[in-house]
Amino acid sequence: MKITRDEVRRVALLARLQLSQQEEEIFTGQLDEVLQYVEKLNQLDTANVEPLAHVVDIVNPWRADRVVNRPSPDAMLANAPARERDFLKVPKIIE
Repeated sequence: MKITRDEVRRVALLARLQLSQQEEEIFTGQLDEVLQYVEKLNQLDTANVEPLAHVVDIVNPWRADRVVNRPSPDAMLANAPARERDFLKVPKIIE
């Protein structure tokens, strides 16, 4: 086995998980299988493989950043208790 039960306990402690003896045994086996698979992947020759971020080419569908319904200050401030030009007027709180 590549991973020990003590290492599983340490990871569980870091993740704040309380594992039973049976769960520790199960996770030890599962994590060992994952590590064995990763070891197989490390043996592959990837010298001629270009790195990529995604399997298929994806183009972001960005749209133009433009205002299509410009807000009216009069409509936005219609229910404001106090107003000065196009701004809300609030009481001064810092002396």
